[in-house]
Amino acid sequence: MSQIRIVVADDHEVVRMGIKAMIQQNPSMVVVAEADNGEEAVKQALKHRPDIVVMDVRMPQLGGIDACKQITERAPEVRVVMLTTFAEDDLLFAAIRAGAAGYVLKRIGNDDLVRTIEQVARGESAIDPAMVSSVFREVALAEKQKEASVFSDLSPQELRVLASIADGMTNREIASKLFLGEGTVRNYVSSILGKLNLSNRAEAAAFAVQHHVKDIIGSE
Repeated sequence: MSQIRIVVADDHEVVRMGIKAMIQQNPSMVVVAEADNGEEAVKQALKHRPDIVVMDVRMPQLGGIDACKQITERAPEVRVVMLTTFAEDDLLFAAIRAGAAGYVLKRIGNDDLVRTIEQVARGESAIDPAMVSSVFREVALAEKQKEASVFSDLSPQELRVLASIADGMTNREIASKLFLGEGTVRNYVSSILGKLNLSNRAEAAAFAVQHHVKDIIGSE
């Protein structure tokens, strides 16, 4: 099996030398070039077309995130592993958006770094265990925002009426609960059906449950 070819990019020479030494202890890997700034990292990645670029997030001239974006756009076969000192959610998600395949903290041990590189070289993704919970939080938030967008055309009052429909309440019961007239509730129901392109209350109730309307409006 051919060696995994790697470019190491970090603006601190001591760190760069340490990472290179760690990598080259493994006979299945070889460092083909180094870079001390983002622009040089892009240049070396395009010149050598390595399997992996191991790159610091914060670098002069061109930051690691922007360098990652340029590399993944111009050489999509090259996979980038971002290194950072601190566990910062904003940087993690910026790196993911930029196309990074791996994101690890610099405190990572030799064996863990080797495993991360091997994992990314196989086409997988790798995120430092300390950051995994952040990813799940972001996914949960994105899902909630997606659910909310389904109801974006409804007013807050229409959302409350829809939630009550999902509870199986009649127009009279909804009117009593929300201190509205029955005619007003009927108008709200007609408006809801029209905006959501639904045919009847049963469809509206099923739609509301499917898209978790209660989570959108919160408990009342």
